[in-house]
Amino acid sequence: MDSLTQIVLGAACGEAVLGKKIGNKALLFGAIGGTIPDLDVIVGSWLYGNEIDAMLFHRGFMHSILFSVLAAFLLGWLVYKLYNTGKRRHLTTQHSWTLLFFWSLFTHPILDCFTPYGTQLFTPFTNYRVAFNNIAVVDPIYTLPFLLCMIVLMFFNRISIKRRFILKLGIVISSIYMLFTIGNKIYMDITFEKSLKKNKIDFKRCYTQPTIFNNILWYGIAETDSTYFVGYYSLLDKEHIFSDFKALKKERALSPRDYKRVKKLAWFSNQYYSIFKIGENTYQYNDLRYPLTIEENSKSSVFKFVLYDEQGELNMKPFRRNEDNISDALRALWERLKGK
Repeated sequence: MDSLTQIVLGAACGEAVLGKKIGNKALLFGAIGGTIPDLDVIVGSWLYGNEIDAMLFHRGFMHSILFSVLAAFLLGWLVYKLYNTGKRRHLTTQHSWTLLFFWSLFTHPILDCFTPYGTQLFTPFTNYRVAFNNIAVVDPIYTLPFLLCMIVLMFFNRISIKRRFILKLGIVISSIYMLFTIGNKIYMDITFEKSLKKNKIDFKRCYTQPTIFNNILWYGIAETDSTYFVGYYSLLDKEHIFSDFKALKKERALSPRDYKRVKKLAWFSNQYYSIFKIGENTYQYNDLRYPLTIEENSKSSVFKFVLYDEQGELNMKPFRRNEDNISDALRALWERLKGK
């Protein structure tokens, strides 16, 4: 999920493990631990000269269970050595620091598994991407109550019963909402398949996910041999059915047989993608797991990037969203969320 949410969850883990002993410092160290896996965005750019490879490194090894374990032992040892000095000597143990970093690191990829982007939780043993698709990458209803609880508890003494109660309250509220999104996902999958059959769309497979910032308006995509069909459904709709279906022709201007990185990108998008030729030696890649930005323009996409051939190797330009009017797309989604 977004960085703020991961900071809040990491801070909660820090508080749960060491809050009674070191107070608000536990929130700080937990927040740091919760941020570390997303530094793979920077690490990927250091490791790879190719932008596609760097992007695919995100939510890979540094979001894995193995990394959480190894980094927890390393950070636990290092921080304990630095912290266990002077008046703080014997106040904490290396074991407690290891636990703090393990839970703040480990809960980060676990939370990411619930989003459409998914996480390679079992790297390096397999590149299988765990994605339950039940909550948007940014969802204020999950984050804000949790954040408020973390802010409030900072004003109580570290051994206060109220402080522990507020911590538990934040965890319980966020967990209940997460359970709601899981139930909602199951309902949406069933509804989408019924909607496809009602519209006589003979699909091979289908997929649903919530639109950004909410869990009310959902987006669905179904695949046939030559076409993708996308549609929307809001919990506020009068009819309990996906509608506004739009057919998107499969476009494959580049082949995985010619470029190995096309195969990697297809894996990244779970095979829901199109590639258009947009200029001399340049191509647009659309990840169709995400909605269009302009309904009238089938080549628009919330998640797209420009590919180009670089001496026989495929590369991409840095990811930008300024070519389509994202603000108009968000307004359109907000209007559709209100129901029809």
